[in-house]
Amino acid sequence: MPAEFTLGARASCIDGFCGEVRRTILDPAAGTITHLVVEHKHPRGVPGRLVPVELVQATVGEVKLSCTLAEFERLDPAEEVDVLHEDPYAGSQDVGAGGFGNVGSFGMGGPTSGLGLGADQPLMVNHTVPLGESEVERHEHVYAVDGAIGQVEGFVVDSAEHVTHVILQEGHLWGRKQVAIPVSAIESVTDGIRLNITKEQVGNLPPVSAG
Repeated sequence: MPAEFTLGARASCIDGFCGEVRRTILDPAAGTITHLVVEHKHPRGVPGRLVPVELVQATVGEVKLSCTLAEFERLDPAEEVDVLHEDPYAGSQDVGAGGFGNVGSFGMGGPTSGLGLGADQPLMVNHTVPLGESEVERHEHVYAVDGAIGQVEGFVVDSAEHVTHVILQEGHLWGRKQVAIPVSAIESVTDGIRLNITKEQVGNLPPVSAG
């Protein structure tokens, strides 16, 4: 049965609320969702977690995880924090070695401070994305062949976690509608989601049912 993963949806473990779905990790070659990134809005210093899609059950307006809060906290972190060390010779900064995966195409956090390492310690926060995969954030821009058309709200997947449609928030504040774009219309997920159809063709797609 198809399931809809809405970015920004509440996520709960077996024994309580654990955060919101902030990002989706895709395997572009396989056309599947592999992970959801779930994190609390506050405090910002608590990293989100990479939740394997096998643990996820999507329901209307909510995502339920088949793990406890303690198990959730043991999942791989969704961010890497590197200390920026000042180079006394070049006058530049270098970044310490990171952990698993690579920096995501859509989200490299800028330098920040704090997180228990001293207020004057410059840090770089990078999104963690498994090697060969890509991330899509909520409100990532979607481009038709003739220009920007809207923003991503979520995905529809089948029982094998294959992406069948991208849920798009199309239009302006005075005329918004959600449309489901078939995956066959997606050209790439590099620097936003790029389609092989025009704005007019997107506009002619039927709106997502409120039910």
